[in-house]
Order: sequence, then structure tokens, then C-alpha cells
Amino acid sequence: MSPVEWIATALGVLCVALGARRSVWTFPTAIGSVSLFGWVVWRQRLYSDAALQGFFVVANLYGWVNWRRSRAAAGQVLVRRMTKVEWMRWGGAAVVATALWGGTMSRWTDAAYPWWDAGTAVVSMVAQVLMAERKVENWWLWVAVDAALIPLYLAKGLVMFAALYVLYLALSVAGLIGWRRALRDAGPAAL
Repeated sequence: MSPVEWIATALGVLCVALGARRSVWTFPTAIGSVSLFGWVVWRQRLYSDAALQGFFVVANLYGWVNWRRSRAAAGQVLVRRMTKVEWMRWGGAAVVATALWGGTMSRWTDAAYPWWDAGTAVVSMVAQVLMAERKVENWWLWVAVDAALIPLYLAKGLVMFAALYVLYLALSVAGLIGWRRALRDAGPAAL
């Protein structure tokens, strides 16, 4: 494993742990991690994943600004629940985007696992936007993405990234539990 992979991995673990704790510092840490991560996956011909890292830079800048504005008097970031309409819109958009991106990658590139890569990339994008918007459901999507990426990285021989995603999976479950608790503690006003 290269030094770049080690640094990306360390920053990645730190950013997810900070996100699970609702710390605004998750965003600058994430920007460093995804920048390095993007370079590594590009070299492995996981082009959807590499493009995703560029999206993450922008989404993390947005999240950083949004979270700084939304902190409660106690300094904690307030979380909210999605509506059914939001679920349908985001779900429909994810299906269409996966079909379009997967088809493009399959037809026009030499991408390894174009459909798998496209699906995890699109769902990751949705999850990142939902995290930036402080929606508790982002963690359900991260759990699904983490579980799907472990075997993909193993198939590409990226053992340390697969191990990282095992840790991300555990942190995502912890984030889900913590954010659901915060939502419950906030009461009906958080809905």
C-alpha cells in the first residue's frame, strides 16, 4: 500500500468518525481524504468512483457551510428526517442516474465493473447530499454503499480500501444510531 493510500485511509476514518459525532470538522477532513482517494481509484480504472471523489469535494464544501449555519445553541448540528416525497424523488433520481452513468461507463470506457461502480457512486452522491442537509437517512445509504464496496475493492485487489470500508460500515451503523438518538432527543420539531 502506498503512502497516499495510507493517508487517504487515515483521513477517511477520521472524517466518518467526526461525521458520526456530528462534528463540522468532518468536512475539511473529508476533502483531504477524497482528493487522495480519487487519485488512487483513477489509477485502478474505477472512473465513476474517481469522478465521485470530485463531486465529494464540492459536496463537502456545501456541507461545511450548511452545518456551520445549523448548529444549535449547544453547538450540536441539528438533524432532520426525510419526507416520503423526498425519498421518492431521491430514489427515482438515483435509479435513473445509475442507469445513465452505468450505461455510459459500460459502452464508452474500459471501466472495471461499470454498473457496480456506477451504482455505488450514485448512491454515495445521494448519501453525501443528504448528510450535508443533515438528513438522518443518509446513514442507511452509507451502510448500503459500504457493504457493496467491500467486495468491489477486494475484486480489484485494494485490500486496505476494503478493510477501510469494513470500518466505514461499522462507523456508519454508529452514525445511524447516534443521529437517530439525536433526532429522538430533539422531539417533534426535528421532523
